[in-house]
Amino acid sequence: MSPLKSGRSRLAIGCAVVAMATAAIGPAWADPVPSYEKLLERIGLTPGALEAEALVDAAEARARQAGVRPNPELSLEAENALGTGPFSGYGNAETTLSVSQDLELWGRRGARVGVAQAEGRTSLLRRDLATLDAAGRLALAYAEAEAADRRFVLAQEALDLTIADARALMILVEEGREPLFRGIQAQSEAAAARAALDEAEAERDAAFARLTAVAMLPNPATSIENSLLDREPPAVVPTSTASPEVRVAEAERDAAESRIEVERVRARPDVRVSVGVRRYEAEDATALTFGVSMPLPLFDRNRGNYDAAQAEFRAADARVMAARQTTQADLAGAEARLRSASSRVWATDAGVTAAEEAYRLSRIGFEAGRISQLELSSSRAALIAARNAAVDARLARVRAEVDLALLQGRAPFGTSL
Repeated sequence: MSPLKSGRSRLAIGCAVVAMATAAIGPAWADPVPSYEKLLERIGLTPGALEAEALVDAAEARARQAGVRPNPELSLEAENALGTGPFSGYGNAETTLSVSQDLELWGRRGARVGVAQAEGRTSLLRRDLATLDAAGRLALAYAEAEAADRRFVLAQEALDLTIADARALMILVEEGREPLFRGIQAQSEAAAARAALDEAEAERDAAFARLTAVAMLPNPATSIENSLLDREPPAVVPTSTASPEVRVAEAERDAAESRIEVERVRARPDVRVSVGVRRYEAEDATALTFGVSMPLPLFDRNRGNYDAAQAEFRAADARVMAARQTTQADLAGAEARLRSASSRVWATDAGVTAAEEAYRLSRIGFEAGRISQLELSSSRAALIAARNAAVDARLARVRAEVDLALLQGRAPFGTSL
């Protein structure tokens, strides 16, 4: 057998092997993933949402506890007993049973309740923020899984096109219209397309695994029927309400301001009153006792804690200003990215249409002998790149919508929570 024939045989065998490997690959998915809206109904079961809900319950419990009055104190005292001389034994003892109560003057309990309620409002806003963040992460994981699935399909199609071009080239090589090394190049391109398909399959499996974890699905995610990539985001409407991040920062500032009042009240003395009964064993008599006690504020006037509370309020106020500035800039950027991504989707769709027509004409020209194999490969690569760019543009649009929705305090794509 001549070297030329041997090389052609090896080329034919290589292309056949690649074709058989391609035919063996097919989607093994059976159960489609529920729609994004269905998954969103279960957003409260995600770990982040459960944690935020538990923290709300804890804050509500602390608010209830803050409104409870302190318990009275019961004391029993014995004097002049079990000593020496006339005080030996218990005959001359004086026994006092008394009850004392902290009066919580100066608005102490009201300040404590105010702080607990402010912290409760903060926890509610944090829960809402955690729910919105979980909805955004779910939308992103959903879109990334769908994009990975589409890239896998595109990789399959790219391999099919490469194999079809290699077969057409082999006919020309057998007819002597193309040199043998062109066939070898086609075989190399087919091998590269097969490797790209393997990579796309791995990326698809990883993306579906992430979606399974984020959505907390009982069974592994398989395929997606309800597209999120093709969904048009709602029209960008300016909002006058503050973003969730700003509202949380404002609630934290209000709680910090409430702590100033608590520390101011703590600087005043605790007043306690007591009433009791005293028993005189020697006289076989009893009498009532009354008392008022309070610490003398000679050394500790709580100035350090009061100044610290004021400093923490100033820090919280600075965080509010920073959050407002950052949110304003992020909101403008997210709106611009969403408009740009939407325009890019239209542009890439037009690019795919043009690339498909260019490849079709190149294939016709190649089979007629008017177009070289290099030009055919170039048009095929342009088609593959255009199709992947269309997927990337849609994924970028979803990401922009997720960012904008979080800043506007809503679920992505106008869905309700």
